[in-house]
Amino acid sequence: MSFKIFISLIVFTALFNCQKAPSQSSSPNVILILVDDMGYSDLGAYGSEIATPNIDRLAFEGLRFTNAYNTSKCFPSRAAILTGLYSQQTGYHKSFRQPLRNAITLGELFQSAGYTTLWSGKHHSTENPVDRGFDHYSGLLDGAANHFNPGLKREGEGQPAQKGLSKTPISFRNWVIEGEIFNPYTPKSKAFYSTDVFTDYALDWMEQIESEKPFFLYLSYTAPHDPLMAWPEDIEKYKDRYSEGYEVIRNQRFEKQKQLGVLPDNTVLSRAEHSNWETLSVAEKAKESRTMAVYAAMIDRLDQNIGRILKKLEQEGKLNNTLILFTSDNGGSSEVVDLPGGYGEIGTLTNWKSLGKNWANVSNTPYREYKNWSHEGGIKTPLIAYWPKQIKNKGLVTHQAVHFIDFLPTLQEVADADYPKKLNGNVIIPSPGKSFLSQIIGDASTERNDPIFWQWQHGKAVRDGNWKLVAYKGEWELYNLKNDPVEEKNLVQEEPEKAEDLKKLYAEWAKQFRTD
Repeated sequence: MSFKIFISLIVFTALFNCQKAPSQSSSPNVILILVDDMGYSDLGAYGSEIATPNIDRLAFEGLRFTNAYNTSKCFPSRAAILTGLYSQQTGYHKSFRQPLRNAITLGELFQSAGYTTLWSGKHHSTENPVDRGFDHYSGLLDGAANHFNPGLKREGEGQPAQKGLSKTPISFRNWVIEGEIFNPYTPKSKAFYSTDVFTDYALDWMEQIESEKPFFLYLSYTAPHDPLMAWPEDIEKYKDRYSEGYEVIRNQRFEKQKQLGVLPDNTVLSRAEHSNWETLSVAEKAKESRTMAVYAAMIDRLDQNIGRILKKLEQEGKLNNTLILFTSDNGGSSEVVDLPGGYGEIGTLTNWKSLGKNWANVSNTPYREYKNWSHEGGIKTPLIAYWPKQIKNKGLVTHQAVHFIDFLPTLQEVADADYPKKLNGNVIIPSPGKSFLSQIIGDASTERNDPIFWQWQHGKAVRDGNWKLVAYKGEWELYNLKNDPVEEKNLVQEEPEKAEDLKKLYAEWAKQFRTD
């Protein structure tokens, strides 16, 4: 052996030993799927009439959580799930226009454990993921964008509806392909649709992965966030489905939820927050029916694309030892984006349409309120865990409370990764989250002993055990979620001592961040 070869081997061995190098046979692949602005009842496995057979497969062959919580808003939720910290700890409780501070990301965590790290889809930040532990990143760096064309008008088409066109100067969303930022990004192909493209990115990378090396894929879709846009063939499936109106669909979902066991037995349907369907004109009914049909079509397309991922895993013999987590970043949205100059039919390239309050109330069945609220309708989300090799109690529904801050500690345990005290010279805050891996694999069933907190704009809350103190633009409300899962009976006057205890608990947490 030559001296040069000898030295090369020494260097290679040293570098190799600097990071863990798990084998495919022992370490699972991990896929985290996050969708955008989807309510609690929008999946078949959680009560919906929308066709979601692939996601339902994950649910019925895996584990469904009924008390999973987000932060009620897109970018704080994404920061929390990515770092295992409250958004207040990373600086993302008011703005996303700065780096994530004091944190390790899931990419950095898995990379340190020898994983190939992939991220396709929405970030909602200014930081490029390739600078934070991801080997590959392609997708939307910013918030919501046109699903058919996030950039400039293409020949032979109308002007794509864009938030940025209403600003002076014109502002476009940042798109990234393999770490390179484009602004604006105008796809050449008229077959472009964000949900399909994000899946394409992921499948291309999966094709290139070394077979012996596990991977972590963060698949972060923008659907069904507005603008409501979908392929005509998907919309066609639902064109007449919603003509019966809000009340009928909401009640149908509630009855199905009770049959599926995704609600406690004592759950009642919360007070209606939608309009009376029969008071609408024929034209208004047609418009509202079309709106919900497009929204349903977007979720249907999401499911089709998740089916593509499952098929790929099955073809490569990797499905059995792949942990898949599926969830949504907040509850259904009552926000309405009204852009000047939009035209054309709802669901098309040129029309930016929001779901609106009425259908969002259906989306969040059986809960109250919406995205941006800290009531259950704003913060409760479906959560599905699927891992054929490890899940013992397939099809189980669990009522254990989990929060987005719990994802990183859980996946840290899955990857057998170390949580650093420092990273790149920066002090890393210990995660307040708790691993729920034992719940996933069925080794234990424990109640959460630590309180959970929320604060976003006018909404704030604390949950400790079955008790929840919550407010939105006003006075505190107190609920016993065991007896009143949908927050109908305010106990703040009947239980003043409990209310005061929770107020103090929240105040101690909030004063660290000056949230109020």
